[in-house]
Amino acid sequence: MKSVRMNVIGRVQGVGFRYLTKMEADQLGVVGRVWNEADGSVSIEAQGETAVMEKFITIIKNSPSPAGKVSQLTIEDIPPFKATNFQVTYA
Repeated sequence: MKSVRMNVIGRVQGVGFRYLTKMEADQLGVVGRVWNEADGSVSIEAQGETAVMEKFITIIKNSPSPAGKVSQLTIEDIPPFKATNFQVTYA
């Protein structure tokens, strides 16, 4: 099991990034949440099996939104958390 917090910088707000991130997470069985930050970035807390998480991270790096563009991605490991699904939240 792998749990991470990501911060995504680039053209990631106003392009469907959060909702397409949720769709990808749901397809892969990743749980957690995604939300917009006031500085224009997007943050994600996600958890899943290690191999699945590597695929999810690659999707985020390449932007799940065709209109989006990731210019910087920071990833940090976090302690496991309890979640049963993936949600779009508001901070």
